[in-house]
Formats: sequence, C-alpha cells, structure tokens
Amino acid sequence: MTKKAVVLSSGGIDSTTAMAMAGDRGFDIYSLSFRYGQRHSVELECAKKVALHLGACDHKIVDIDLRQFGGSALTDDIAVPKHDSVSQIDQSQIPVTYVPARNTIFLSYAMAWAEVLKAQAIFIGVTAVDYSGYPDCRPQFIDAFETMANLATKTGVTKETVLTIETPLIQMSKSQIITTGQGLGVDYSLTISCYDPDGRGRSCGKCDSCLHRKKGFTEAGIPDPTIYA
Repeated sequence: MTKKAVVLSSGGIDSTTAMAMAGDRGFDIYSLSFRYGQRHSVELECAKKVALHLGACDHKIVDIDLRQFGGSALTDDIAVPKHDSVSQIDQSQIPVTYVPARNTIFLSYAMAWAEVLKAQAIFIGVTAVDYSGYPDCRPQFIDAFETMANLATKTGVTKETVLTIETPLIQMSKSQIITTGQGLGVDYSLTISCYDPDGRGRSCGKCDSCLHRKKGFTEAGIPDPTIYA
C-alpha cells in the first residue's frame, strides 16, 4: 500500500530536511504551507521551490490570518529582536517571535488533509535542541496532539488509518539536521530561515533564526548558501 505523508513546510532548513526524510522513508509527500499573516511572503516562494525539488505530489498554501490576534513579532507591530551571536539570545524566556498556537493550528489543518488523503503520517520539523524555546515544539505537545488526532477523525475512530505525528528532528542539533539533509541531497540555497528579510528577500543575519542557521552551517563544516543583507 502506498504510504502518504502530509509535511508542514515553511521553506526553512528544518521543515525541508523533515520533508527529505519523509521521502527517504518511502512516503509520498503532500506539502502544506500557510499564508498566515507573517511579515513576508518569501518563505512561501521557498516552500514552492522545495516541494518541487523534493518531488512532492502536491503542495497547498492555505490562507489564514493570525494578524487578527497579533501577539507575535511575526504577525504584529512588534520589533524582531536582533543580536550579533547566539550567545546573546535570552534562553530563559519564550521569545516575541512565538506565534500563539501556530503549530496547533497548522497541525489541525494537516490532520484534516491527512484524513482526506488517508495519509498515515504528518511530518513536522520541530526540534527541542537548537530552537527558540517555543512551547509547541516540545515532545509533550506532539504526543498530546497525536492522541487527539486519532480521537478527532473518522479515520482514526474507525481505525482505517492510525495517524502518527513524525518529528524526525526532535533530538537533533541544527548542524546534525544540515548534515543529514545534505546527505539526502537537499539544496539549502532554496530555503530561508529569516524572521525579518529585506525587500529583496535577503536574510537579515541577526534574528534568532538566522543566528541558529549560521551556527548550524559553521558547526557542520558546510558552506552557508544564504544571501544575507
């Protein structure tokens, strides 16, 4: 039987590597991205390129507007924090780039599509190692959502398909993720990680996500193909 997986894709390193890993595990890939009111659309252009590059069967971009709620530097008039190095990032607080309930909302859409596709898995590129401290990246959250998903769907209740939430990167550092992706043929020049790119789509190089990206490539010993402003 054909294995199908819905893969959440932001056009960044983590989701792209998770998608490559899904393909390597023999899943047909159905890529899902969101236009959710984020500051920039360049990540969606990257997600389109990644889906094509990794041979996705389909790629959908769903429109939702989390600007209606705000509460995040990615969806509200709040400055994106900038630093010179990862060591300057305050790890004791959940950062203002956290978007309230974003992964819960994204996974819920993925769950709906997975039910229609009769997909066996959803892949999400969350990591609990080199990350920004978001509560919806923790293993406890993923486990709870998986339990809920199989209680909330017709396919789950009838046991037609048992849905798993796959987090292949959860215990990997950014350098390990990059090394793994390179081994699977990922072209990271197609991806972007920046929270605050300029009008030409160039990464700022100073937000938390850019700094983790730079550190990852450096530690992996792999040239960083990112175009920085």
